[in-house]
Amino acid sequence: MNDGFRMPAIALGTWLGNNTKPSTDNVEKAVTWAIEAGYTHVDTAWIYKVEQQVGRALKKFKREDVFITTKLWNDKHARSSVIPALRQSLENLQTTYVDLYLIHWPVGQFQNGSYDSTDYLETWRGLIDAKNAGLTRSIGVSNFNQQMIDRILENGLEKPVALQVELNLNLQQPALLNYCKQKNITVMAYTPFGSIFPSKAKETSPPPRVDDPAMVAMATRYNKTVPQVVLRYLVELGVVPLPKSLTKSRIAQNVDIFDFSLSEEDKQLLKSYDKNYRTIPQYKWLDHPFYPFERTETK
Repeated sequence: MNDGFRMPAIALGTWLGNNTKPSTDNVEKAVTWAIEAGYTHVDTAWIYKVEQQVGRALKKFKREDVFITTKLWNDKHARSSVIPALRQSLENLQTTYVDLYLIHWPVGQFQNGSYDSTDYLETWRGLIDAKNAGLTRSIGVSNFNQQMIDRILENGLEKPVALQVELNLNLQQPALLNYCKQKNITVMAYTPFGSIFPSKAKETSPPPRVDDPAMVAMATRYNKTVPQVVLRYLVELGVVPLPKSLTKSRIAQNVDIFDFSLSEEDKQLLKSYDKNYRTIPQYKWLDHPFYPFERTETK
């Protein structure tokens, strides 16, 4: 990363989605299986309500062997709220520091639902405070757009080391990736599978699905699964994917993507699935002054 620290090239994601509630130990088991399978990076967030489970799993391993990312929620955007929020996450995770702390969204919102119009520059100053206090090694942003990052830099503030955004076959964001490459900002990809699983896809979601004949044929050529091919493609785009699974066999499969490379022809087919289709547009914040996505792309 641009601050000299290194981020592992893939992470276990721990957001279970809006339709899956964490049980008492399903995420703890997943994190344990992941580290046993060779993962060295776990991505979580305060709002996922699973930090305590992640912490219990991490206690079984050497702290320095695992890169931990967590995130600041929208109701703690005041500069003075950042360090107390991170301390709460550290207590949940049973550790004295995280490797990476992100502003989850540029959108501030109080617990009662009303908008907090705190400028994200103030929130960013709070993350700089947290880094200076030794509570996190690195700091970054999530769901920010190019103009928002430019504004951080124009104000003479520390450059984010990472940007976490939705990135998958239907939303490949080439302009944003190119910008981050120029700025030496590491891109992390949430929802890396997008709509490939029929159970997660809407009727309006663009193809492909996991059973698409062209995708199945491609995966077969590499002796891999379709999800493994998708993750490999994201890695070859230069991003760090964050696949989530609670299934031991799939957790192991998702990290087994570093022993093959995709042909140029296959990459061109995968590129053709990019439809600028966002699975998590967060329309509920459309009227927030810091809504990060193109309003024209959402409706």
